[in-house]
Amino acid sequence: MPFNFNPDKDLPNLNGKVVFLTGGTAGIGASAVLALAKHHPAKIYFTGRNSTRANALITRAHTLVPDANIVFIKTDLASLASVKAAFAQFSSPRLDMLICSAGIMATPPALTDDGYEMQFGVNYLAHALLVKLFLPLLLATADLPHADVRIVIVTSLGYRMAPKTGVDFGNVRTKQDAGPGAPWIRYGQSKTAGLLLAGELARRYPQIMSTAVHPGVINTGLVSGLPLGARLVVHVGCFVQGVKMISPEQGCYNMLWAAAGDKTGIVNGELYEPVGVLSKTTSKPRANRQLPGELWEWTQKELEGY
Repeated sequence: MPFNFNPDKDLPNLNGKVVFLTGGTAGIGASAVLALAKHHPAKIYFTGRNSTRANALITRAHTLVPDANIVFIKTDLASLASVKAAFAQFSSPRLDMLICSAGIMATPPALTDDGYEMQFGVNYLAHALLVKLFLPLLLATADLPHADVRIVIVTSLGYRMAPKTGVDFGNVRTKQDAGPGAPWIRYGQSKTAGLLLAGELARRYPQIMSTAVHPGVINTGLVSGLPLGARLVVHVGCFVQGVKMISPEQGCYNMLWAAAGDKTGIVNGELYEPVGVLSKTTSKPRANRQLPGELWEWTQKELEGY
């Protein structure tokens, strides 16, 4: 993983800009909040479930940047009602960066409060709802002078473990626990959906820079909290591919680059690997040219009550 990107040096002054980031209480999301605060945006909103961690992060940010304007919004991404309530607590007249960072990986079979497969509901559908709710404000911000509005969706090269259809619409309201490797198949499905969402946003709303990013294989609770067998899958995969696990501080680099770095040469709607490298592996989920549009229409229908 080439680290020719340093957010301290390579991000511009973010004066006046407003950021909304999910999953900011731990891991790469917390690291991203701290890194962004150093560049003095007007306001950073971040979500999570743990208020104690959130308050500790805000305290730490204020030791680095005493005047940092950081707001925590407690949110459970397994509940679409909670996501909508989080949106209602946002009170800025503009939004320049929507960073969809939160996620879960290879978790046991479960359903969200709304009856969707848990990984699909948290990793994809909750963020799709945030995009839907924020889209009018993002578009309005894009019309302002000197605007640079971006949506960043943190996905994973694990999308390659998705089912052959990419998204199994017929079973997305079940736990989908059939067959070997089911937790990873569910994970791949959720990350495929995020990747396709970025592409469809770019097609429909070219005035917004929408990208998907793979952060790398990161040594966070996502890995350490996995059952032994799943942890072995991660470590063996790293060994086979010659990939080293990285720290949360390094793991946020790619999404920071996509959210606020120099956008010269960035292709709207594409997937980038760490750091800023255009992925060459996205042909599988896009082989079915109807899938992005089908996913978009399915998503809008599922979320029409919100």
